[in-house]
Amino acid sequence: MPSRRYDRTEVSCIIKYLVFGFNVIFWIVGIVIFIMGVWAWTEKDTFNNLQHVAKVPDPAFVFIIVGTIIYIIGFLGCVGALRENTTLLFVFNGCLSAIFLLQMTAGILAFVYKDWVSKQIDTSLQRMIVDYREDIDLQNVIDWVQADWLKCCGVKDMDDWDKNMYFNCSGPQASVERCGVPFSCCEPKSDDRLKDTQCGFGARLDMNPAKSSIYKNGCLAEAKTWMNRNLVPIAGVVIAIALLQIFGMCFSQNLRNDILAQKAKWGH
Repeated sequence: MPSRRYDRTEVSCIIKYLVFGFNVIFWIVGIVIFIMGVWAWTEKDTFNNLQHVAKVPDPAFVFIIVGTIIYIIGFLGCVGALRENTTLLFVFNGCLSAIFLLQMTAGILAFVYKDWVSKQIDTSLQRMIVDYREDIDLQNVIDWVQADWLKCCGVKDMDDWDKNMYFNCSGPQASVERCGVPFSCCEPKSDDRLKDTQCGFGARLDMNPAKSSIYKNGCLAEAKTWMNRNLVPIAGVVIAIALLQIFGMCFSQNLRNDILAQKAKWGH
């Protein structure tokens, strides 16, 4: 008696390999992000990192979590499409749908409770200032935001740096950083070839001429200005991500339905 073979004529190869190819890229991106996070994590004291995670998100820890989630979802979609496994495709579709719904819910809640969200963001950023010197990754992120991206200083203004023990005006009189700000708060000079890492020392003292060369606006206000100025590109990116998720859900569900239909036909 000849063995029955799995008739694949109803399973679209285009959709199958489209879902597979998309998830291969997704999977590789997840691995890269995860490795970057683990590498940054191991470069620092693990136990100290765990203490900081409870206060402010460690960039390395965020990379590990995000990379893991992307890796798992990409793996499910990749193997599910390649092996035509309806269970894995179902889980993949469910994870993608859950993430999409969470994003939609978060966006709606952020709009409805924008004052509360703004307050929480302000509180988190103030904590980052307090822990500026405790985590090198966090320090690099803050310096990049202040010096390269938004060109700002502090959350609301430069005086926010008084919350950091190293730049506090009540610190030791002999401290060179007392009543100062990080170098990333300094406006660059046209003739500077190298960054002056001491330009912020004592910059918040009234008699210090360096005060005039410090960014006057806080990063929160500058971030809002940047978002208003780049509203169209931001909206485009958000819509593109949403469309990718919707197409991923539709194609994976379509592939799953084709496989189930083929199995039903094969069963008869």
